[in-house]
Amino acid sequence: MAEAGPTKSVLFICLGNICRSPIAEAVFLDLLKKKGQLDQWKVDSAAIGEWHVGGPPDKRTMKTLKKKGIDNYHHVVRQINVQDFYDFDVIFGMDGQNMKDLKDIKPKGSKADLKSLADYDPVEPVKPNTKRIIEDPYYGSDIKDFEDVFDQVVRCCEAYLQ
Repeated sequence: MAEAGPTKSVLFICLGNICRSPIAEAVFLDLLKKKGQLDQWKVDSAAIGEWHVGGPPDKRTMKTLKKKGIDNYHHVVRQINVQDFYDFDVIFGMDGQNMKDLKDIKPKGSKADLKSLADYDPVEPVKPNTKRIIEDPYYGSDIKDFEDVFDQVVRCCEAYLQ
């Protein structure tokens, strides 16, 4: 008898799929591995834009993952496509622009639930009339920006999995 495939699925999205979304994918996979639930999930990440398609994540992303104990993550950048909205239960954006872009391209009748990953952050205070976001570390010059994203993503992913 064939084993059943994954029963849940998540796709992490950011602008270029080289910083935030691969960090989120790697963190989520690591958490699932530690919980013994890898076989229950389909997990991936992708870009809104096509600039980096076919390449690896940013070197600072990989350095941060390795420093934080995730040294077995491999990813090739890809762009989100129409089929993703039918294949994934939840598609997480990292900021308001990601969410707007996802809503604009989501096909009518597709099953994906669009959510902001930052909404699951139990630490970040929400100020009136503001949205929670996971800041893009790409333009920063400090590796600490990537480490801060990593820490925030861990909190969000842990909260989502509860």
